[in-house]
Amino acid sequence: MKNQTSLKYFLPVMVSFYVMGFVDVVGVATGFLKQDFELPNSLAQLLPFGVFIWFLLASIPTGMFQDRKGTRLTVNIGMIVTGIGVLIPFVYYSLATAIIGFAVLGIGNTILQVSANPLLIGISPENSKAANLSLSQFIKAIASMLGPIIAASLAIYTGDWKLIFPIYAVISFLAAAWLASVKIEEPRSVKPPATLKSVFALLKNPFILIAVIGIFFMVGFDVTMNTNIALFLKNRFSLSIETASFGISIYFVSLMIGRFLGAILLRKINNSLFMVISTIITLIGLAGILLSKDLMLTRVMIFVAGFGFSNLFPLMFALIVARKPDYANELSGLIILAVCGGAIVPPIAGVLTDLAGISASIFVLLFCTLYVAFATYYVVKK
Repeated sequence: MKNQTSLKYFLPVMVSFYVMGFVDVVGVATGFLKQDFELPNSLAQLLPFGVFIWFLLASIPTGMFQDRKGTRLTVNIGMIVTGIGVLIPFVYYSLATAIIGFAVLGIGNTILQVSANPLLIGISPENSKAANLSLSQFIKAIASMLGPIIAASLAIYTGDWKLIFPIYAVISFLAAAWLASVKIEEPRSVKPPATLKSVFALLKNPFILIAVIGIFFMVGFDVTMNTNIALFLKNRFSLSIETASFGISIYFVSLMIGRFLGAILLRKINNSLFMVISTIITLIGLAGILLSKDLMLTRVMIFVAGFGFSNLFPLMFALIVARKPDYANELSGLIILAVCGGAIVPPIAGVLTDLAGISASIFVLLFCTLYVAFATYYVVKK
């Protein structure tokens, strides 16, 4: 795919990342659903499982599909499915329809995650790929940050937080129509079409294997922070769920600011140095959350942890794809397969929280970050 960097191409692709951020509504929804249906922590944390398990089941088939049919079409399908998913629990609200709707949302988001990143890489100049991926994650973080604010505001001022769902659906359908109206040139593949064997054969490369596992724990960190931080604040400082939910927004504000700065700095600073510094800052933030007994300081440490974490995913994504650029579709499928960490890590955090107390979820986050530190060391060394 040749570079197509004008706003005509760039803007509709970037809007697809905004739609991608809608999946993070599961974080604030977990708190409201736990309250509405009086769910225990272990069951509440299965809601993200219903969303992110599709990264395990659908990412490789999506990568194979887009290798044959093209990334733009695949992105459009993802946005349409996302719009359908968020409508389901609005049309009829129950625990069952919420689970079904979040599952459809997870399918749509999986399709988007697999396809939007290589589409953006394909239209980006060689020296701007990592920076543009950080910018795309900044756009996604805006949607993630606004979600808890919109839901909490709707709950306070209208009494119905679920009104966020039709808003998300309309944006998803309009974004799909916009991208469909733009013709993006995609190259014909010069290699055989992707197969399951060719995709998983890439994991024989130690660099790719270790980096992909790093993605698993990065996403596990992100979703566990998203779905647990409000409950952590609620229990640690005896807050209402509405007030505690703004802790999620603090986290996403930190992601947004970090990724915006990353989009600028990654055009000038060595990627490896950036990864090392980012990992250290994340560890400092987690230690602060764990040790702090002051609400304001804890909120600051949430910001620090999110700020450090903010650019690790786009950096690792760019480095993995750069390793074998001709296999971008297959590698994107593997990377998003690793996003199933968002389905596996939060339930573990939920069970440990029920058994050992709310601080257990922070130790889970710490473990994830320590593996990411190892993966960062390996990638930088190579």
